[in-house]
Amino acid sequence: METEEDLLTLLHIKFYHPQQHCKGLYNSLPLGTRSRCSADDPLRLGRDAQACTYSLVDHKVSRKQLALNAYRTPKSPDMLFSIQNLSQRGRLSVNGSSLGYLERMDLPDKTLIRFLEYEMVIIRESGEAKTSFEVDMEVLTVPPSRETMVFGHQL
Repeated sequence: METEEDLLTLLHIKFYHPQQHCKGLYNSLPLGTRSRCSADDPLRLGRDAQACTYSLVDHKVSRKQLALNAYRTPKSPDMLFSIQNLSQRGRLSVNGSSLGYLERMDLPDKTLIRFLEYEMVIIRESGEAKTSFEVDMEVLTVPPSRETMVFGHQL
């Protein structure tokens, strides 16, 4: 049984969009507070607040844009994550690799994700808890891809 003392895996999710300062895109996100999520439920991000764990206030975003799935392997105590593209209309880029509809990829500890005009950085901090994890969201003031060396390769 998981206790309050168990250190939860933490996903830092950082968003950037060129018009974020004037559009209220992130009004539905719990910015600046940690949210606890069950490891057996996918974390969905999209426009539809009913179907998604977190929603973006943007008519260009798909109803269900992407899902993060927690998983574990027999060889590691760490909670790991994969990302799946849920959008039939658009591609999702994960560290420069393109994912089509329903395609899935394992996430490294630090990841740059792009869809539409959005850039997201996801950083995973390991924890011991096995049934839940935490999410911490924030908004970046500059695009993470603007850095010359991001995630080990030139962008």
